[in-house]
Amino acid sequence: MKITEDGEPYGLITNIQKYTIHDGPGIRTEIFFKGCPLRCIWCSNPEGQSYEQQIGIYPSKCIGLSKCSLCINSCPRGTDTPIKTEDDRLLSLQEIPECKNCFRCAEECPSRAIMIWGKKMSVPELMKVILEDRNFYLKTGGGVTLSGGEVMLQWEFAALLLKACRDASIHTCVESSLYCPTEHMEKVYEATDLVITDIKHMDTERHKEYTGVGNELILKNIKRTAELKKPLVIRIPVVPDHNNSEKNIRATGEFIRDVLGNHVIQLQLIPFRKIGTEKYATLNLPYPMGDFSPPERSVWEKNLLRLTEIMKEYNIPAVAGSSQKMC
Repeated sequence: MKITEDGEPYGLITNIQKYTIHDGPGIRTEIFFKGCPLRCIWCSNPEGQSYEQQIGIYPSKCIGLSKCSLCINSCPRGTDTPIKTEDDRLLSLQEIPECKNCFRCAEECPSRAIMIWGKKMSVPELMKVILEDRNFYLKTGGGVTLSGGEVMLQWEFAALLLKACRDASIHTCVESSLYCPTEHMEKVYEATDLVITDIKHMDTERHKEYTGVGNELILKNIKRTAELKKPLVIRIPVVPDHNNSEKNIRATGEFIRDVLGNHVIQLQLIPFRKIGTEKYATLNLPYPMGDFSPPERSVWEKNLLRLTEIMKEYNIPAVAGSSQKMC
């Protein structure tokens, strides 16, 4: 767990999203943790992958160097700045070893054309934000959801935050890939009321091809979650030509029925949407599925409903999408 100079534990947070309704019951505040051991090719949150603070660049927000130039003027490297410009506008940051990520350029930028992905936040700081919406949680049965990135990479801090939420009588949910040591997961579960996880593919080699890791540890931890009787929601991100075959869906259904004993509140089949491309651009990264053309809505909706009906053959409470009430 990372500690400030004053001895205060902190987490690295990419975003706090209020009034969410799809990642747990009721109206929720969702906290996005930075850092993830997976590299899913369909990931729409690349800013959550690295467990380090990063600079993100939005050239379209730049008001013009002739009008501003605060980013360049604030750079301690002077004229040897890593800031790359074109046509009087900020374009990107060049990756040079000499840049120490002081983030002065982002701190000075008035239009947020330069931003810092990842903010250091303590439990008291996060609880102040969370408690602002306590009335919404009470009226709707909502609460707090920790997501990512991957929560379990910061498991010690996550456990502290969840305990603070529980002490405040706030419902807690953890959304995780569960690619983590089982003992870390169990420690986080001590103050977790609901778990949301994915099964991206039942074939470990295909899983590794699409995410960078095999699925053995993930399936082991899902099984352990069921053994611990933790309320569980499973999602399948349905990506055409990748994991939407009937064979894979049936293998997933058999795992949930035979290994988990159908210990799921809900199985959600989530449609793939080609989003997050601008975030990749801010980090000067290529979008892994940039050449992929998803089918028309009428096609994928029909397929999603077909796969949902297959899951119901296994007596699994399956739904298309994440908008239906889960508990």
